[in-house]
Amino acid sequence: MIITTDSQKNTYSSYHIAKAFFPNEEIETQIKEDGEDPRSLYLRLRKETGRDLPWGMLTGVRPTKLAMEKVKEQMPLEEFEKWFYENRFVSKEKADLAYEIAAKEEKLIKRTGIIGEDSFSLYVNIPFCPTICTYCSFPSGAIADYADVMEEYLTCLFSELAAVSVICEKKKLTSIYIGGGTPTTLTPQQLERLLSEIRNHFHTDGVEFTLEAGRPDTITREKLLIAKESGISRISINPQSMQQKTLDVIGRRHSPQQIEEAYALAREEGFDNINMDLIMGLPGEDLKDVEDTLIKIRKMRPDSLTVHSLSIKRTSQIFSQTTDAQTVEQMLERAVAFARSEGMEPYYLYRQKGIAGNFENTGWALPGKECLYNILIMEEIQSILAVGAGASTKRLQLEGGLQIKRSHNVSNIKEYLTRIDEMIRRKQELFS
Repeated sequence: MIITTDSQKNTYSSYHIAKAFFPNEEIETQIKEDGEDPRSLYLRLRKETGRDLPWGMLTGVRPTKLAMEKVKEQMPLEEFEKWFYENRFVSKEKADLAYEIAAKEEKLIKRTGIIGEDSFSLYVNIPFCPTICTYCSFPSGAIADYADVMEEYLTCLFSELAAVSVICEKKKLTSIYIGGGTPTTLTPQQLERLLSEIRNHFHTDGVEFTLEAGRPDTITREKLLIAKESGISRISINPQSMQQKTLDVIGRRHSPQQIEEAYALAREEGFDNINMDLIMGLPGEDLKDVEDTLIKIRKMRPDSLTVHSLSIKRTSQIFSQTTDAQTVEQMLERAVAFARSEGMEPYYLYRQKGIAGNFENTGWALPGKECLYNILIMEEIQSILAVGAGASTKRLQLEGGLQIKRSHNVSNIKEYLTRIDEMIRRKQELFS
């Protein structure tokens, strides 16, 4: 499919608007004098297909940023719904969701006073997993392929942590997020050393401290005890689905029963803020599968739930969307109804390229169980110091107007090991 656009600056938006209508098509963009701007392209494709996209012509990953501006201006919800549709063709349902989340975020940000250049959050990437999920596009490696370099990786990571602690020694730490990958792929001894290294370099008392436990086949009582004793205040145990057939298809070599056992173990060890991730639109799943998954999740009663729409990325093993948009929408509706019935409220939202049905990923949480780091990374109101392969550091500067400058670590794990001095130097230059 060839899309003609009127200028180079509109190429990106036009491509992703077309991709949202036709997710499985190969799309090429060309620039011509009589080409269309994104708005006229959206209107034409809407007419051709006979359908509206839930997020209209929005192509960015942070739609709540627009809502946040209007919430700060105290624009009433009804007026915002009208403005969002007239400007971006966003549906009433999605406008309401964006507005609700923006209002929630503003309240949390004001309460904690976390905005500005004097504070920062820390992200630590552990890019190893038991196996690689077929939908995954993160720079992660299967443990079988990288077992021989894990110790070297930790040595480099500790050097980077030490350097970051010097860079930010005059800033206040707000939150720490250890993600990946699956951080609990580390052995108990390695996990203990990692957490000890973080505590040695940073003041972690009273700081939100999240560990992505992720896969239940990596969770043991010993690791949970180490995490608890090290000050971890929030963990994620991520089923994605509670259907064995789906877990087999997407390459997760564990059972739904193992998820339930890992969750019960975490509760036994005193964790009172547990998140779970679910993905809508996974291969082979229908509405009944999602409803059954939600029934099983309800028995565990997590404190927060992140509901994802499947995103098809070039770097993943899934190459096309097999679940139609209408079914994905129904799945999301069931998940939303479930979260609200459990007393959860939406508190952050983001979108990805190639997302199923042009929908979104939304974080839901019981009041007081929200993850501040998730809000900070989406709203870009604080510097994020990120260490590890594939980690992306952002520096927030307010002098002379808001600026966000970035430094990206190389994604290739073995290349990270040989270029660690360069990764450190980049951060030092960014904050010099």
